[in-house]
Amino acid sequence: MSKSDGMKALFLEMPDRVPRTEYSILGHPEVLSRVTGISVQADSDSETWKRAQQAFLKAWNFDFMWSIDIDNKVLGEYYTDMGHASYAAGGSDFRAVGKSKFEDEDDVLAFDPWQALGEQKEAELVSFFNKRYRQNCEFWDDAVNMNGVYITCMSGLIDLFGWDLLLTAAGVDPKAFGEVTNRYASWVMQYMKALAKCDSPVIMIHDDIVWTEGAFLHPDWYRRYIFPNYKKYLKPLLEAGKRVVFTSDGNYSAFIDDIADCGFHGFVLEPTTDMAYIAKKYGKTHAFIGNADTRILLLGTREDIYREVKRCMNIGKNCPGFFMAVGNHIPANTPADNALWYNEFYEQMAKR
Repeated sequence: MSKSDGMKALFLEMPDRVPRTEYSILGHPEVLSRVTGISVQADSDSETWKRAQQAFLKAWNFDFMWSIDIDNKVLGEYYTDMGHASYAAGGSDFRAVGKSKFEDEDDVLAFDPWQALGEQKEAELVSFFNKRYRQNCEFWDDAVNMNGVYITCMSGLIDLFGWDLLLTAAGVDPKAFGEVTNRYASWVMQYMKALAKCDSPVIMIHDDIVWTEGAFLHPDWYRRYIFPNYKKYLKPLLEAGKRVVFTSDGNYSAFIDDIADCGFHGFVLEPTTDMAYIAKKYGKTHAFIGNADTRILLLGTREDIYREVKRCMNIGKNCPGFFMAVGNHIPANTPADNALWYNEFYEQMAKR
């Protein structure tokens, strides 16, 4: 069933149906209620949410559960909270902008994560990852579960410094900012070494290296400071036999080849990244997950949604590692009928 199909796809063994995953839909109370028959509201208790979510996962047959463990919480007082708009049901994820620990670009360029954030004990990290992996498997065991890192490199720098200071420091002295990046990557390596020893066979590496239009620093800078660090990260993971998947928001089309060259086994992508290019060049050698456009589910007609699912299936269905997904979430403001139509069309087209 689902876990079997997900693992087959990750290992490029072409399951009989196109496997799938989705993001944020588990926080959509109307869709959960209509699919499962369990009445759930934004303010329902946690046990009701859990029952509805688990029943929904079974009904929609998720094969892959995207998950990470290390996020901005490990940055402590050095985390620059840029705030968060209302996205989840009931606006529960809204946050006001916080104050940064960093005053100016000189503070950024002098930052030493080893001194500021300290060293982690590897055995404790491995135990933490294994506990999280067990919890994920207990929540939904009939899917590919995983451990992972959210603040891998660029995402960590964004969470540390905030956009304004990051862009200022990188513009004032790209080389010195690259050295900060290398120091930060050396600090993150301790998590990669622990992940190599954890129980999960699949590791998710998340790093928002671009925005919607593409790279926000010169491509040469990425190739000097980001991708060499990815190769260092992947060395212990690949030696341990892990299946390693890369995620970035935005349009990373210009870096698809660089990412593949680092050793990743798969790509998670939003609609702005060129999935057709991935399918053409890497469709027989890599898994990829995406990339229906959430804006079409939000604003489109039934016919629009049908065409979008068909577009994705036409690109990916003949590739053994293709997973269907809405590439940038199905949030709680998506009309429930549109989400249900999307699933209807996926089920119609999923059989190979």
